[in-house]
Amino acid sequence: MKAPHEKRVSESVTTMTEYVLPTHTNALGSIFGGQVLAWIDLCAAICAQRHTGSAVVTAGIDDLSFDHGIKVGQVVRLAARVTATFRTSLEILVSVEGEDAMTGAIWPMVTAFVTFVAVDASLRPTSVPPILLETDDDRRLAEAAAERRARRLSRRGGGRGA
Repeated sequence: MKAPHEKRVSESVTTMTEYVLPTHTNALGSIFGGQVLAWIDLCAAICAQRHTGSAVVTAGIDDLSFDHGIKVGQVVRLAARVTATFRTSLEILVSVEGEDAMTGAIWPMVTAFVTFVAVDASLRPTSVPPILLETDDDRRLAEAAAERRARRLSRRGGGRGA
């Protein structure tokens, strides 16, 4: 199989904006963490598919810690970018912010690192295009991603070649 060409981070950056409705919240009017997680997975999957040019499946999401809540009537802003690529997998960073559209206030809510495996039409892992590391930030994120990957693989007992 021919190795895919490098791709820039900017080619797959994905942003989403969601309005928090009562159906997204708990009895206190704060957003459900599971709803935020669903939006994180969706935003990250779009980013991963843009980078790979193929279908992807979620392999894992690193630990999440919610810094601040978001209430009904406020806005959730998500931004996803590729941090690193491996043979058949890639890591996506998703940053989530809250926004009060009436006041313009913006605050950090949570960040997540989501790992995907690219698959072909038969759902077999397939090669991922390498990421082109153009900035110091790109290189720093890729180095940290490699360390997170090593920790994930050691917890799993080695890995599956991704």
